[in-house]
Amino acid sequence: MQDPARHLGLQLHMLGVSGPSEFERAFTSAARSRAQAVHLTETPMLHTYLARLAELATRTRLPGIAFLKQTVEAGFLIAYGPDVADLHRRAAVYVDKILRGAKAGDLPFERPSQFDLVINARTARALGLTIPPSLLLRANEVIQ
Repeated sequence: MQDPARHLGLQLHMLGVSGPSEFERAFTSAARSRAQAVHLTETPMLHTYLARLAELATRTRLPGIAFLKQTVEAGFLIAYGPDVADLHRRAAVYVDKILRGAKAGDLPFERPSQFDLVINARTARALGLTIPPSLLLRANEVIQ
């Protein structure tokens, strides 16, 4: 993510955590360094604590951005990423082909083709942000 950020004139600060006891420190550090947003790289450990992470993002006034819709449902501002249901449907097609005798190594690699943009309008209001109408119109879902 560093190279694209640099190309866009953005500065990234990576704040790693090894457990929930470090969440508060990471968000406080981000707020002190005047971060303008926080991007959650979703891992099973972080996914377990989405509500807590969303609460910390809102309390430190940092718009939270991630890939999965569940993060926005928990209180993050925006999620943009592959449509997970579509990925599961595509996986089922591959399983069917393999069960019918296809070699897994012979099947082509596919990139996601459908993406979801989900916006939490309630979080935007709590952060004092106005989401442009053009972005709201492009969203697959807006949580009120």
